[in-house]
Amino acid sequence: MKIKSVEVVRVERPDASQTSTGSGTTLAASSGAAPRTKGYRKAWPTQIEVANPMSKFPRFKARRQLYGARQWPRFSVKVTAEDGTWGLGTSAGRPVAMVVEDAFAHILEGESCLAIEKLWDMMFRVSKSFGTVGIASLAISAVDLALWDLAGKLQGKPVYELLGGPARDRLFVYATGDDVDWYKELGFRAFKLPCQYGPVDGLWGLGENERRIAEVRELIGDDCDLMLDCYMAFDVEYTARLANRLRPYNLRWMEECLIPEDVGGHIELKKRLPWLTLASGEHFYTPYPYQLMIENRCLDILQPDIQWVGGLTACVKICNMAAAAGLEVCLHGGGRDAYGQHLSWAMPNTPWCEYYIGSDPGVPLEEVTQPGARVPRNSYLEFAPTGPGFDLGIEEDWLVPF
Repeated sequence: MKIKSVEVVRVERPDASQTSTGSGTTLAASSGAAPRTKGYRKAWPTQIEVANPMSKFPRFKARRQLYGARQWPRFSVKVTAEDGTWGLGTSAGRPVAMVVEDAFAHILEGESCLAIEKLWDMMFRVSKSFGTVGIASLAISAVDLALWDLAGKLQGKPVYELLGGPARDRLFVYATGDDVDWYKELGFRAFKLPCQYGPVDGLWGLGENERRIAEVRELIGDDCDLMLDCYMAFDVEYTARLANRLRPYNLRWMEECLIPEDVGGHIELKKRLPWLTLASGEHFYTPYPYQLMIENRCLDILQPDIQWVGGLTACVKICNMAAAAGLEVCLHGGGRDAYGQHLSWAMPNTPWCEYYIGSDPGVPLEEVTQPGARVPRNSYLEFAPTGPGFDLGIEEDWLVPF
């Protein structure tokens, strides 16, 4: 079966109120839509400062939204086979969509639908002239996910079964965000906080970071795991100082302390903090940076983003490299979308999933979940999906030109 077409589309579902799911799906307005639950307070992303790579510039320090890309809409890639069967992947950004349309579509059309490794290699190589990491990697991811969705539909199997799964009976899920009281109410048993302050905040910021960690540790008790997301905001010295101050609070890991390009810094950090579990990887593109980190034993937990790193194909490569080195993989945001959930069900060394929660406390997760994703109960996903492909539940007549 050959590929008939590769198209960039968006999704408009006619039976829900106007909102963005964050998954490439826009839910269009309808008079018959059920009213959405109103939260009892605003969610943390608009309420607290979070340390980030731009924190050194006062104009952009208060919120990530102040410097985030404008006009970066979500879209989907639709890959259609000769018999009309189609698969769907998602990404974001007009430049990414242009790469799919102008660089990838014409080389993929006419190729075998199931030759996914070959197709990934073709996209990887054709992007060399304009750069494979970043925007091109996002484009590869979207097409690759559509190909896996199509492969599952053609064979009548869930994607995790195509990978040899399921590898476990249930998946452990942790919550990411700062509304920890709400996450406890939802039944989560592990929590990852955004770090609010960084090097530019000096000793005062160090103290405030410790105060927040101490506060949350007291709230959740000693029988729950606690992690800290540093979002590329630190240098080696600041990370070491903060880690030593936080050692009494028994963090499960500290995450993404340094910018991804600083390989030497990652090596030095592991030497200075051999007792600390270090995690990173969401801003690594393609499997190659992971190979470098594994060879230098810089990281203990690898965290690719399935919609950024090169799709499911790249994530499988990373999982296999990590398994050979005795390391775990925990997808960035992988518990919140169907793509990440399928990969996590399938691979033996993906025991945890991240569930990012940016919605207002009090709003049920069922109202903000992404198409095809299952909602965790008491920190677990109990049942693997059974539908073909990624089982997104999206109808073809909801797809319109991007």
